[in-house]
Amino acid sequence: MNSLTIRPSGELDFVSLGAVIHRLDPGIVPFRKAHECHIHVSGGEFNVAANLADCFGLKSGIATAMVDYPIGELVSERVRAMGVKPFYKVFQHNGVTGPNIATVYSDRGHGVRAPVVFYNRANEAGALLKPGDFDWSAIFAGGVRWFHSGGIFAALSKTTPELIIEGMQAAKAAGAVISFDLNFREKLWKVFGGHEHAQEVINRIVENVDVLVGNEEDLQKGLGIPGPEVAATSKLDPSSFFFMIDRVVEKHPHIKVVATTLREVHSTSRHNWSAVTWINGETYIAPTTELDVIDRVGGGDGFAAGFFYGLLTGHSPEESTKLGWAHGALLTTFPGDTTMASLAQVVSFARGGSARIQR
Repeated sequence: MNSLTIRPSGELDFVSLGAVIHRLDPGIVPFRKAHECHIHVSGGEFNVAANLADCFGLKSGIATAMVDYPIGELVSERVRAMGVKPFYKVFQHNGVTGPNIATVYSDRGHGVRAPVVFYNRANEAGALLKPGDFDWSAIFAGGVRWFHSGGIFAALSKTTPELIIEGMQAAKAAGAVISFDLNFREKLWKVFGGHEHAQEVINRIVENVDVLVGNEEDLQKGLGIPGPEVAATSKLDPSSFFFMIDRVVEKHPHIKVVATTLREVHSTSRHNWSAVTWINGETYIAPTTELDVIDRVGGGDGFAAGFFYGLLTGHSPEESTKLGWAHGALLTTFPGDTTMASLAQVVSFARGGSARIQR
């Protein structure tokens, strides 16, 4: 089996390709009764780049659509604030119908009341992105170590998967590791082609991928891989995930790493959390911890960022798994989709640190 080889240096440690969005968050008040909202800048692909720059100090970039109107200015300001280098394809807004930066609405829920997410992705600039929109040779000219995209961006139009494949092939030619987070979103794929189309698209993308992130449901729905006949004893039981990995590698033998979080939801505010990885044929399981959740959105991207950081900085597979698990756990204790954690907090928690007050 080929093992994962990461180039030792490059002008950019990490580049993501995806759509940026702004998320309206009324906190624990449902939208039907909301009077005010916080605005979070997010995107499944952007979040990982933002976390790697802000918490972990890596040199990361985002290739995405930008629109010349006030929401675009808000988004680009947050991209700068997180320390991410932007590579924008700029679209002109007509002042009425767009194109727009997508809006995600998230009702956070609480206790027995589940969170609810819905979208306005009408005339989204990100969905207009197509092959040829980015000069990959210029973006990668100084060297790139890792390239990432995801299933949310892949779902947006007929052209976005082709752009993902173009970017992946250019990055691979530049010597980068290629990762993809399946991030299967039922609501998006239902509108943009359905299950069969999703599986055809995602399997074509995954032919270019070294590192795959996705839970059991992502693997089943995104790649069309049947699940085990015997159900796992709990959501934290990794046995069915290991069964799925064997099927994934049979179908895509070039994949070197598969990783996911394991989450058992007792209530909106109380989860059990773990993670499991398969790296170069060996499996690693993170500890299980109990989470008191403030905002669950972005926890999986938090895991991916910590895990990728571990691999990019030469940590062992076990340490990398724990770094991802620790950062994802911490991210659920902050409002918003991107990190507010420090590297010292992540390392301390990964090594078994407690929540005792630090004076």
